[in-house]
Amino acid sequence: MKRFLIPLVVFVVLVIFLAIGLTLNPRDLPSPLKDKPAPAFTLPQLAAADKAFSPADMKGKVWLLNVWASWCVSCRQEHPVLMDLAKSGSVPIVGLDYKDQIDDAKNWLKKYGDPYVVSAVDADGRVGIDYGVYGVPETYVIDKAGMIRLKHTGPITPDSLKTQILPLVAELSK
Repeated sequence: MKRFLIPLVVFVVLVIFLAIGLTLNPRDLPSPLKDKPAPAFTLPQLAAADKAFSPADMKGKVWLLNVWASWCVSCRQEHPVLMDLAKSGSVPIVGLDYKDQIDDAKNWLKKYGDPYVVSAVDADGRVGIDYGVYGVPETYVIDKAGMIRLKHTGPITPDSLKTQILPLVAELSK
């Protein structure tokens, strides 16, 4: 009898771990940067390569940093939501064009619309590494003091915007 008890206990423990794992959202990746200062950078702007963008330019504002690329299929899915958000004027959106060809990115924004107050070009992906980007799209909510308050992995949906992002932006804007 004892011989069957140990494998049974191991099996039950594995089933419990599996059940817990299946309830977790795989897109909810923890960010070690949450509640820490957003990494500083200075990158050329997509629209004007002779001008630069730095997060310091947004100091004193609550804003979104949206990591995107013209080759990203999920970015196309997310884009109409960003366009609506930009039209609402609720929060400024800064784009981080990640590992992309500049002409492709410009053409993509011309074709689908440009929701960004500015887009910075992260051609080699170094800034993305500093932010812990797993893949595109990813969006960060950054507060007035330049602290990352939320990392949203994957495309923003109308539901995630309404239930997660906009309430946080409203709270941080007070």
